[in-house]
Amino acid sequence: MSGPAAGTADAATTTDVVCLGESMVTFLPSQPGRLADVPSFGRGIGGAESNVACALAAAGHRAAWVGRVGADGFGDHLVETIASYGVDTSAVRRDPVRPTGIYFRTATDRGTDTHEVAYYRAGSAASAMSPSNVPYEELFAGRILHLSGITAALSADCLALLRDLTAARPGRPSVSFDVNHRPHLWRGGDADASVLLELARRCDLVFVGEDEAEEAWGIVGAEAIRAALPEPSVVVVKRGSAGATVFASGLRPGPRSSNAGGAESADTVTHVPALRVDVVAAVGAGDAFAAGFLSATLRGLPVRERVRHGHLMAAAVLTVPGDLTDPPARDHADRLAALDDDAWGRLRLGPGWTAADRAPEEVRTP
Repeated sequence: MSGPAAGTADAATTTDVVCLGESMVTFLPSQPGRLADVPSFGRGIGGAESNVACALAAAGHRAAWVGRVGADGFGDHLVETIASYGVDTSAVRRDPVRPTGIYFRTATDRGTDTHEVAYYRAGSAASAMSPSNVPYEELFAGRILHLSGITAALSADCLALLRDLTAARPGRPSVSFDVNHRPHLWRGGDADASVLLELARRCDLVFVGEDEAEEAWGIVGAEAIRAALPEPSVVVVKRGSAGATVFASGLRPGPRSSNAGGAESADTVTHVPALRVDVVAAVGAGDAFAAGFLSATLRGLPVRERVRHGHLMAAAVLTVPGDLTDPPARDHADRLAALDDDAWGRLRLGPGWTAADRAPEEVRTP
């Protein structure tokens, strides 16, 4: 059964995090250069929410991905690949008419002027998601429901779905929301950017980049971002190479009957510097950071360790060419996250750092 009243999260919950969103087949270039010049591409998968689900499952959590794909070979590849990470894909729906989305990208950093992405997702199966055709009982079956602003940009029906899922109601799990502002997906300028602010304010845990908050909302600085988002229990402001700042009034994964309606108590503010990383490809790091933070949240770790696990999960992805990779072993990551501030500041992680379960002092340092 689908519909807003279906499903609750309770003590019998078997899923830690449910992620909803579009996943696409991505074609990765065989060499650097313009799309016009690249002779061949390798096939992979990409999608903010499915990336988070895959990373969480690889880290030992019970994760599910809910989406909509075409009844085609690309849809088969997506579902099979995501499931291979240990993600529950049983609630994925197949669209008999609309295709699975695909995209091509260059090898350069997304933040550079030379980066190119060619999307073929207009009219995709995922863009047809709506409150009437997604399985609410599966969406509400986890301790946390993870969403992103990308879904809201896909279509009017997708926006209606996100508004419905973030509405306060009995049985709604804690909602995690990654703003993920993608200007090329929106066509309404400031009005569309304001939609992301509206959605974020209805959630319990929000991830937002300092740069995207300025671009989308004209808001500068972590404190100003928190002031614009007073309702969420936890706001994680990602500050690039400067690290991340977390404003927290408490987050307990589990059922919530309503939004916080404002901070219940004074915020604790935690800043954690970023790691130094020898970057191979800066794609998928934000999704990995969210997965690391959510993983540590589910484990009840202190805020500082939640952010450090986010940084470590991001470092794992930054040191490989694609969007996904195996995270460090849990005890390895725990030891690194527990380092004192000086030792944390000396860490420098490069390709292959997750392959061996080494002691902290053996991790590459300058």
